[in-house]
Amino acid sequence: MKPEPANGLMLPEETIIVLDYGSQYTQLIARRVRELHVHAEILPWDVDPDRLRARQPQGIILSGGPESVTAPDAPTLPDGLLALDVPVLGICYGMQVLAHSLGGEVAPGDEREYGPARITVSAPDAPLFAELPATLDVWMSHGDRVTALPPHFEPLARSENGVLAAMGDPARRIYGLQFHPEVQHTPRGMEILRHFLFDLCGCEGAWTPAAFIESAVAKIRA
Repeated sequence: MKPEPANGLMLPEETIIVLDYGSQYTQLIARRVRELHVHAEILPWDVDPDRLRARQPQGIILSGGPESVTAPDAPTLPDGLLALDVPVLGICYGMQVLAHSLGGEVAPGDEREYGPARITVSAPDAPLFAELPATLDVWMSHGDRVTALPPHFEPLARSENGVLAAMGDPARRIYGLQFHPEVQHTPRGMEILRHFLFDLCGCEGAWTPAAFIESAVAKIRA
């Protein structure tokens, strides 16, 4: 069982932290995780490293966002995130900030990709795409794109326009998706999230809001 934080309230057994980079879908990402019976908590992208460490996350998801990683003062990876040594999934801007921060290259695209798209998975054995078709319909919403992978990363999928749609560093369990798996316009998106939560993060999916409330109330009474 996880130890108690400083405020005396017991943490859920399994917590996924969603770092908010300003996406309109941040709340939806957390909701999808909870629908898979894993506790999700949203924190700002520039969260204090000690606070992030204290949550003892099972994994971390980086949301999308409206910024460009190449702009001055653009949101970056929080200090100490990779030192936690837990699986990380970057979505849209989250993928770009991973690439930019870890030695890859991100550049503006010739044209913005927004709306339905089709991607081809080039690494079907990658955990995120296990047992999924080689061709997937997804929802894109981005202007920038990853043009060069960081060291140790592999291309996992591309769109019909040749845009890198997914990348991964299997050894460090760090993955990025240029599309949005959390929206209903990505029909197999929940399966991708399920692979991240259960296969990569090792979650069991036993959390429910009612159980968490009951545990917290019991602890407060005690």
